Amino acid sequence: MLTILGSEPRGKQARFCDGLSRRNFLRVGGLAMGGLALPQILQAEQASGVAKGHKGIIMIFLPGGPPHQDMWDLKPDAPSEIRGEFNPIRTSVPGIEICELFPRLAGMMQKFVPIRSMVGCDGSHYAYQCLTGWRQRDRQPLGGYPCLGSVLSKVYGPVDPSVPACVGLAPKMGHMPWADNGVPGFLGVAHAPFTPNAEGKADMVLNGVSLDRLSDRKAVRTALDRFRRETDASGQMTGMDAFTEQAFGVLTSSKLAEALDIEKEDQKLRDRYGRGFNQLRDDGGPRLVDNFLIARRLISAGARCVSLAFSRWDWHGANFKQGREDMPLLDQGVTALVEDLEQRGMLDDVSVVVWGEFGRTPKINTSAGRDHWPQVSCALLAGGGMKTGQVIGATNRLGEHATDRPVHFQEVFATLYKNLGISVDHLTLRDLQGRPQFLIDQNAYRPMPELV
Repeated sequence: MLTILGSEPRGKQARFCDGLSRRNFLRVGGLAMGGLALPQILQAEQASGVAKGHKGIIMIFLPGGPPHQDMWDLKPDAPSEIRGEFNPIRTSVPGIEICELFPRLAGMMQKFVPIRSMVGCDGSHYAYQCLTGWRQRDRQPLGGYPCLGSVLSKVYGPVDPSVPACVGLAPKMGHMPWADNGVPGFLGVAHAPFTPNAEGKADMVLNGVSLDRLSDRKAVRTALDRFRRETDASGQMTGMDAFTEQAFGVLTSSKLAEALDIEKEDQKLRDRYGRGFNQLRDDGGPRLVDNFLIARRLISAGARCVSLAFSRWDWHGANFKQGREDMPLLDQGVTALVEDLEQRGMLDDVSVVVWGEFGRTPKINTSAGRDHWPQVSCALLAGGGMKTGQVIGATNRLGEHATDRPVHFQEVFATLYKNLGISVDHLTLRDLQGRPQFLIDQNAYRPMPELV
């Protein structure tokens, strides 16, 4: 469905809150944008004095809380009810061992940084903290804090007018807080992540509407709006033409649609990434390994931030059975992504982060699962010009709490922002009340010196 010029109900006009009528224009059906017209979503302001280099980030969220002690922080000397069924294996970096279900990652450890001591978890089943760096219970400015991708949209704007700066690929899930693609917070809906779903991908083409006809519709729409623009005392319409041009750019360019179409990719590369499964995992998401490849294609096309959610990791039961199913897919997808970025000369400019909302209990329960454990969790970093080939932090013998170098979520965000050319010590963005807001609690956290 592509609506170029919408109709109005008989007998009355569709009105905004100011009482003035407007015609619906350039609405792309099937895209998860809250029913807003595309020019509104693409509306972006750019802060001055910031470099325009195309750096990017790919954020891989593991919904449900992955088991830290079964992935990158195994405890082989702990009692059996703690250590579980998996064995550690050596990696390409002497002294670093990880789970045997990650052999590809082990062979490329010089490209990665496991963090074993993530602290400050909110403890809730939400993606919010992994996308913003803030806990939901933290004191929030009016409108709330924006996700990292929305910050990049605000600060840098789009690289290419036909490709949104921020894209979220998380699919629908039974527990929708896991499917969060990020919020724009006080930056406003103009900087909300662009979130194409399965149906929406087909709607980013003109579907038989010729470019000439589209141009005619644009001319009609411009004429209809001229009086509104000339009499707008508030100035809210200022710059709308530029935003509409960007909407036209998305619709009249095949770049975004092609980036989302992995059928155009070389089959050998698709095999390297692996093939996942589309069915939902209970209340979680599907094992969409294809999204790892789509994320790289979107970054190549001009996106600055791509977030995705992979499978479901809330394993209160059958922890090891589910680990044997999901971990090899994650191993293959993440290593293929990093390898692909490196071969294209993009790895130093693109940061990759893999994490979940919290860790799992050290003690295995009676259902062979692990329960929620916000006291400590893990993360995996790569790219972005970081000093890789090291492990950061440690937990005690039972994996209960951090004993060496606790790492807060906001320290990771400070590091990611630095990789993207943003100084968390200096940059502020104004909230809905006009007050300058830092991106993190800059009185408490800084970029991680081990990585930068």
